[in-house]
Amino acid sequence: MFDLKRGAREEFAMTFVYPVKSNDAHPLPLSPEYKSSIKRAPNKPLIPMRHTLSELTGPVYGHEAVRVGDADLTTQHKGEPLGERIIVHGHVLDEDGRGVPNTLVEIWQANACGRYIHVRDQHPAPLDPNFTGAGRAQSDASGYYRFVTIKPGAYPWGNHHNAWRPAHIHFSVFGHSFVSRLVTQMYFPGDPLFAFDPIFNSVPGETARFRMVSSFDLENTQPEWALCYRFNIVLRGASATPMENS
Repeated sequence: MFDLKRGAREEFAMTFVYPVKSNDAHPLPLSPEYKSSIKRAPNKPLIPMRHTLSELTGPVYGHEAVRVGDADLTTQHKGEPLGERIIVHGHVLDEDGRGVPNTLVEIWQANACGRYIHVRDQHPAPLDPNFTGAGRAQSDASGYYRFVTIKPGAYPWGNHHNAWRPAHIHFSVFGHSFVSRLVTQMYFPGDPLFAFDPIFNSVPGETARFRMVSSFDLENTQPEWALCYRFNIVLRGASATPMENS
């Protein structure tokens, strides 16, 4: 089921992946400008732990629970949510560009006003009774997934003076076992807040950083209905999408 606690601010909800070797495609464990990372970052060398057979083979998490309509966040309630309807789609890919089928893809996000449904989100922006902000889909045989949602708003998050998060959607990607979960964030092209966001800039490499930015997709935009954004998720390799874990 959806964990709506992950709709809270990132400082409460996220923990970065700590790669054993330096890699400019992943967030740094310690990013002093991102204040929460100071408390979370390891201060001793990491100890790699090899997964056992039981960890690699099960349990399969949540795939069988994907229902018709889960991928359309605009039809989950009696009325239509407020804001700009958008389509977000793409492929889950391996390092060779091959689609990864049967991947559980979950998203969660703020509403059009930049507010999550969570008790710890109390900044003065309205909630939308017709928008929960969580959805799920399963990639098809080619690795393709598709969501219909509302473009989220930016919001203040208290990390520093006048701190605002760029508009973004959280993505969770599950493989065939519980320990194979990867988490990332999708941003929108041309956001003026990129330069001021410590979470976005905790990914050292500029090229890697902008792999988290979707591309506007006019070809798949539906006239008079919804703009479309493409966001491919590359699981590993030289072109990997920067990832976090929970």
